[in-house]
Amino acid sequence: MSNLVIVESPAKAKTIKKYLGSDYEVVASMGHVRDLPKARLSVDIKNNFTPKYDIIKGKEKLVKELKSLASKSDNIYLATDPDREGEAISWHLAYILDLPEDYCNRVEFNEITKTGVTNGMSNPRSINIDLVNAQQARRILDRLVGYKLSPFISQKIRRGLSAGRVQSVALRIIVDREEEIRKFKPVEYWSIDAKFIPKGSRKQFSATLYSDQNGKIKIENQEQADKIEKDLLDAEYTITKVRNGTRKKQPAPPFITSTLQQEASRKLGFQSRRTMKVAQELYEGVDVEGMGATGLITYMRTDSLRVSNVAIDEVTQYIGSEFGSEYLPAKPRVFKSRNNAQDGHEAIRPSMPSLAPDKIKGSLTSDQYKLYKLIWNRFVASQMAECVHKTTQADIEANGYTFKASGYYVSFDGFTKLYVEGKDEEEESSKQLPPLEKGMPAKCKELKKNQHFTQPPARYTEASLIKALEEYGIGRPSTYAATITTITSREYVKREAKSLVPTELGEVITKLMKERFPKIVNLKFTAQMEGELDTVEQGNEKWIDVLSEFYGDFEETLKFAKAEMDGVKLKLKEDETDIICDKCGKNMVVKMGRFGKFIACPGYPECKNVMKFVEKTGVKCPKCDGDVIVKHTKSKRIFYGCSNYPNCDFVSWNEPTNEKCPQCGEVLYKKKGKKPTLFCAKEGCGYTKTDIQEEN
Repeated sequence: MSNLVIVESPAKAKTIKKYLGSDYEVVASMGHVRDLPKARLSVDIKNNFTPKYDIIKGKEKLVKELKSLASKSDNIYLATDPDREGEAISWHLAYILDLPEDYCNRVEFNEITKTGVTNGMSNPRSINIDLVNAQQARRILDRLVGYKLSPFISQKIRRGLSAGRVQSVALRIIVDREEEIRKFKPVEYWSIDAKFIPKGSRKQFSATLYSDQNGKIKIENQEQADKIEKDLLDAEYTITKVRNGTRKKQPAPPFITSTLQQEASRKLGFQSRRTMKVAQELYEGVDVEGMGATGLITYMRTDSLRVSNVAIDEVTQYIGSEFGSEYLPAKPRVFKSRNNAQDGHEAIRPSMPSLAPDKIKGSLTSDQYKLYKLIWNRFVASQMAECVHKTTQADIEANGYTFKASGYYVSFDGFTKLYVEGKDEEEESSKQLPPLEKGMPAKCKELKKNQHFTQPPARYTEASLIKALEEYGIGRPSTYAATITTITSREYVKREAKSLVPTELGEVITKLMKERFPKIVNLKFTAQMEGELDTVEQGNEKWIDVLSEFYGDFEETLKFAKAEMDGVKLKLKEDETDIICDKCGKNMVVKMGRFGKFIACPGYPECKNVMKFVEKTGVKCPKCDGDVIVKHTKSKRIFYGCSNYPNCDFVSWNEPTNEKCPQCGEVLYKKKGKKPTLFCAKEGCGYTKTDIQEEN
């Protein structure tokens, strides 16, 4: 008997083949085999939004091979990824291979291990048409918005622009934050800090002024601060309250897709796209020395915190043997998922908890090792004992004013022995107060006034944007990376260090969308659409009804916007240049063509003068008087060269700067990374400077 198993990738096929043996042929579909063609809308709106699918260009030979293998097989199993998209791929494969709809041949692998593959193959089912319809509805919805809205945006602003259902909302979130920052007006306030030494001790501790006889104090200006300082001059201080306690800190739950992307951004400096690429490799299987192709983590697209009992038992045994029984909680932890979570998969965890990262480091790439270690540490720590802090809080009073001091020390490290969750904001550092008693006098060694100003909200980073998208209910775990990649690659958003900053283009697009298509960029409406897609998946709503309800209003809005803005063209300041047209004298502008940016005369069609677009860095060539310009390889990797090429052969992967080396006087170059660095390239010099701010 011959058995054919179709998966999505060759790496996954290789790993699964190892577990199934010679009776099974395991082949890869290389992702989608059938989709809506790019060249046209491919949706029959008048006929219940019927999609018009075609074999993806370039996959005709692969489809022919799959059909040939299927014709020779007694059993055909569809083992694509266990999510909506994977279900849709299986549905397309079933159509192409002419398999009956009720054929029980759909298998799912939450982890690519012997147990995971055996369980999946033992429980085949028919294709879940509700899952397929939810994915079809999303695909068609996004196609309608993209193909109907993008031409309008391009016509009104600049050729080649795109608008999308989720990307437009993500862009709005970033633009709205930038507007908040611009409108923010700092407010002055002051604090007064003191350093005390309790009687009979040599250890100094810090405290902050908290209140006066009227209650909690708010110091708004220097005059108030000066008065308080005067009131406390030569005052006698007494410790009036001491509270000792215990604080228990719980570990973070294992990762879901969004938290994995956030933590990989904070701790590893990975962009979300890079995180998901590496996670896919770990899930599908890596050649581990002595083990062969092995899937190292469970499925990485999930918003569920559920963990199997088998995994709990394994990790409990591991913690007990490696750290000791005192590092185990009284009972295994169970984490509650969000209310709107899809509970089809477990949380992201190592498929074999006993397989510590350092055991397999030699079999992994640098990125694979870093991400596997992050996932492994987080999961193991989630089932470790809590961290215990011994805390002390004290009030110190003088002349009607009260200072408060607090401190703690770690009495038992618990899960923090292995892992501490990253935060977007800094947490307090551990500090232990000296032994204090009520009624104890204290000597004030220093009284310091500090002027402060309230700060605007921080710009979004990838981590905080993903967190916001998740909290607002925008998109799904599988869409975050693609959404951020789209808005940055299209130059609607630029990166400044870790921050996401809207460009003028991004702001103009958002302004137009808010004025003309408020529903599309409305956060609640977009979240509601996600909820309706979920109801389709659950079989409680028809996908055609969801599309019909959305499209009627959208079509009317688009028609009205076209009529209202007939003949209107929005101009961007960033498109203007200081280059004078040598034919008619006008300032030339940046335009977008089929092959990218170019410079053209705004007097077209009367003046058709065009020039090549050159991106200057503002730095002079180290070899001649030319300008250093940004260039790209065929694979779009950035490098730097001289504008006088080929007369000047200067070229560098690292960006030259206007700074000179203090040791030898040569040009310093910028090396980007987690800690951007300036360095001297002159042989034998070795000068570096790390205390710099990365601009891009």
